[in-house]
Order: sequence, then C-alpha cells, then structure tokens
Amino acid sequence: MNVADAMPPGVAGPPQPADPIARIRAFNRFYTRRIGALERGYLDSPFSLAEARVLYELAHRDEPVAAEIAADLGLDPGYLSRILRGFSKAGLVEKRTSPRDGRSRLLSLTVRGRAEFAPLDEASRIQTAAMLEPMSPAAQRRLLEAITTVSELLGDPARAAEPYLLRPHGPGDMGWVVARHGALYAQEYGWNADFEALVAEIVAGFLRGFDPARERCWIAERHGANVGSVFLMKHPEREGVARLRLLLVEPSARGLGIGRRLVEECTRFARQTGYHAITLWTNDVLVSARRIYEAAGYRLVHQAPHHGFGHDLVEQTWELTLGDEVGG
Repeated sequence: MNVADAMPPGVAGPPQPADPIARIRAFNRFYTRRIGALERGYLDSPFSLAEARVLYELAHRDEPVAAEIAADLGLDPGYLSRILRGFSKAGLVEKRTSPRDGRSRLLSLTVRGRAEFAPLDEASRIQTAAMLEPMSPAAQRRLLEAITTVSELLGDPARAAEPYLLRPHGPGDMGWVVARHGALYAQEYGWNADFEALVAEIVAGFLRGFDPARERCWIAERHGANVGSVFLMKHPEREGVARLRLLLVEPSARGLGIGRRLVEECTRFARQTGYHAITLWTNDVLVSARRIYEAAGYRLVHQAPHHGFGHDLVEQTWELTLGDEVGG
C-alpha cells in the first residue's frame, strides 16, 4: 500500500467515496497514521520504518543474504545496501562469507544489534496490544478475519509459504486440545466452561474407545508448536457414518489453509475406510469453519435455536455424502 498517499496527522480527509481505489487509498492514509509509519523515528526509536523492518528480518532469519531481504521486502537493493552499511558502522550487523558461495555475504545481528532490536520489538507488541485492548472479543475476531482476508486476496507470499505438518496425536496432545478449545472459545465467543467440559468428554471418549482402523486425530504443528486439530470418529448410532469433531486452528496460524487441509484429511481417510457419509455439529456463529465445510461439499441438513455455553445460539448439522464432488 502506498505510503506516499499519507496525510499529516490530525488532518481530516474528504468523505470516503464508493470508488474502490479511493477507498483503499483512504485506508492507506488512515493506517499509516495509526501505526506512526510517517514519524521520523518509528515507535520513538532512532530507526525509520524501513530500517525497523530490516532489523526484524535479520532478527528472525538464519543468516540471510541481502538479496533475499530486498526481494521479500520489495526494497531497492541500493537503498538496502545503504541501510546495512549504516547498521555495520553502528555495530548492529556482522557479515561473513558464505561457505557454499564465496561471492555471498551472510548477515546476522550482533549482540548489540539484538539489544537494539529488543525494545523496538517490545514497543511494537505494546502498540498492537493497545489497539486491541478496547475491542470486544467479537470485534477482535472481526479484525483478525479481515486481516486474513486481505492477506489472502492480495496474495501475501509469506503467508502462503509458511510450513506446517500434520501428524497423529501423541502424549499430551489431548490436554492441549481441551485447553485451547476452552481458552479460544471463551476469548473469541465468550463461551463458558460448559464448552470446555464438552470438549473434555469428547476427547475422553475418543481415547477410551479409540479404533485406529476407523478413527483418527490429526494435529497440525508449526515451528514445533501445536496450531490445529481435528477428529474423525465413528457415529455411535449410524452405521457407516463418521463424525467430524473439534476442528480448531490457532489465530496465529489462520490463513495458511490448515483448516481446509484438516477437513480434507478427514474426507480422504473416511473414503479409504469405507464410510459413506460424514456428519458434523456446529453453531452458526462459527462463520470461518462453516465456510470451510461448505467449500468441502458439506450441506446444511438441520438447524434450530438452542441455549448453550452461556448464550442463545443456532445449532447446525452438516453432512457430506462421500462421492460428492468438492464444492458440489
């Protein structure tokens, strides 16, 4: 987005027209003011926004070369070179010749560089927390969903390339599933402890009666931490029907396609195992999950109002007849 469109702080712009280009430019002006991108020192630091971004990349990469940073940030190589020279003179960055390519110089922050970056990183965290603090859980959820949508529509390559793996459950995973469901649904939807109790009952039943030939749990893992889960379990009353349960993706991992992939794994396993249908129970407030189910070919077969987890909700039952085409 174009920082050159920014206006001086405190100067009100004209009413936002319906024209999408004008709306996006108006948002650029608003957001660059909101995060202080035009201030001489970003977040009251001695660094410009561009310098702060370069410091961030150096702190979070394992000895990158300058060309990688320039390409990923969209910086002119000459401009980046001047920034790095300044960092080197200040003792913030050190360079060493790559053992694989003598023409390449590997970059890393010095001890002093990390000491300079730490308060800047903390200030950014505090600024973001201050923006979120006055928002209700529902408002925060809307904001995060909007950010994810913008990233996806604009084709953020960093999000699309972030790696994760799916694996079977292991020791300790079930405690994590219960804890994260309880915490996230309380934070994002205000649900009470009844929901956490329900999740604990589902997990306990899965472990006690686990049939590895007909049931499965997948845990999504990213950077060594659990970020998602889903279960496929036998229906207790309907022969040949499986139940998809406890789909969850951590906020930090949303937008990577993990939820869609977890649902796809359930469908693949159910087909291989000989189920003829998958059913799931959810509530209409879980908009993002419902979109995944719809895209996978699930159809809404029942809904009704009910009171649960401390709220008036609308429960829904969705079903997928195996053999249906995705999106059908």
